[in-house]
Amino acid sequence: MKFSDYLDFHPDVEEAIKNGEPIVALESTIISHGMPYPKNIETAMMVEETVRSNKAVPATIAIINGRLKVGLTHEEIEFLATNDEVRKVSRRDLAITVSQKQSGSTTVAATMIIAKLAEIAVFATGGIGGVHRGAEKTLDISADLEELANTNVCVVCAGAKAILDIGLTLEYLETKGVPVIGYKTTELPAFYSSESGFDVDYKIDSALEIAEILRTKWSLGIDGGVLVTNPIPVGYELESSIMNEAINQAIIEAEKEHITGKKITPFLLSKVSEITEGKSLDANIKLIQNNANLAAKIALHYSKQD
Repeated sequence: MKFSDYLDFHPDVEEAIKNGEPIVALESTIISHGMPYPKNIETAMMVEETVRSNKAVPATIAIINGRLKVGLTHEEIEFLATNDEVRKVSRRDLAITVSQKQSGSTTVAATMIIAKLAEIAVFATGGIGGVHRGAEKTLDISADLEELANTNVCVVCAGAKAILDIGLTLEYLETKGVPVIGYKTTELPAFYSSESGFDVDYKIDSALEIAEILRTKWSLGIDGGVLVTNPIPVGYELESSIMNEAINQAIIEAEKEHITGKKITPFLLSKVSEITEGKSLDANIKLIQNNANLAAKIALHYSKQD
């Protein structure tokens, strides 16, 4: 079998591919593991609509009964949002989930793999995974970073998730040769905040310039992704000192409950939302919409370069 035999395209995505229209890949862990019901469905639909309003086609990616889905129906989004049996799928889980005809939501890494198979160049998410705090003891480093090093997809995000060690995450990306671009900023955004205290590699002020960088990089045969970091709109960001306090408290609780591995990120995000009385969830929703908006603009310019 060819890899294309495992792919199912939503009719809108299939038509867009055929006509060379701009497409934005979207991940699905936010639906099944990242947000509570019904906020997860509302956010998924809102993000798709944001992509459409910018003249691009959304392609939310997931695995349903062993099929790689590139673009989801409303019923499939509802299934992911309400089914406790849906797995969280990264690179290591992808072949097993497909082979055993299971269902899974895709992380940044798995979404990148499937987007590349479908020849979708631009992907919008909330924040990437990275090097976890305390990684010198646990070696807990997200597969997202390795995927960025190897897979030719542009990832638009609001920086690394604030629960991570941002400095070490940037060091890892530098080692792997992944360019980190700040959209209209010289400072790496820290998910809930526009400030982190760390510089990006390059400040780029237009979606057109970013699209040109993507085309040039891959035309030169330089494999690997490009990370575009897009600060949360100022009116919605949360004070970094308050967020750090909430994150540190959540980490202490995770350690007490011996939560590790795949469960750690959903636990910390949920706990931080609880501690901040829902403010972090509201900020999360707004930054994802903001990223989808930029990703659609990049995809539109990129599609015109062919």
